[in-house]
Amino acid sequence: MSFELMSNLVAVFFTMCIFSFLYKDNPFYQMAEQLLVGISLGYGLVFTYERVFIPYVYQPIVLKHNWVLIFPAILGMLYLFRFSRKLSWLSRYPIAFSMMAVGAGVPMGIHAGILVQMRQAMVPLETTNLVLIFLGTIAVLLYFFFSKAHTGVYGKFVNVGKWYMMIGFGASFGLTVMARISLLIGRIQFLVDVFGFIK
Repeated sequence: MSFELMSNLVAVFFTMCIFSFLYKDNPFYQMAEQLLVGISLGYGLVFTYERVFIPYVYQPIVLKHNWVLIFPAILGMLYLFRFSRKLSWLSRYPIAFSMMAVGAGVPMGIHAGILVQMRQAMVPLETTNLVLIFLGTIAVLLYFFFSKAHTGVYGKFVNVGKWYMMIGFGASFGLTVMARISLLIGRIQFLVDVFGFIK
């Protein structure tokens, strides 16, 4: 039996274990789920060591003697104390520093976020699409303006904003469903190919 066939049979077995959840929760599904989590964690640790720790911590500090980086490295490693009951309080320091950084960075990032979006909305209304985008933007913003009752002509216009949001959320949900269906089709295609290869 070739290595390719063996690996394909193992993949088929675990695929069927995952599909068995469609019937009910069972030991095969739980085994496959826990194995996936364990393998992902192991891969993530090795990947982080090779692609993050070595190039961004070990090489700059030890090999290039860039000693300033030792402070953020130690601060980042304090996150690991989250797994200790007695020393978990040490993990609060990097969280506090990151929150301070986010708190200081968000006001400075207003230009990158809000102002850029405003500039993109302030374009000449030359096409039907731009007119629809402009009307949708105004209607959605007014929908969250709670100081005025949603009645009369204003209420009808605000209702248009609600429809814009519903269409947007529906499209996002549809994309999520299509992504899951695409994964399912890929697994089924894999099973068909493997069983065809065995024959």
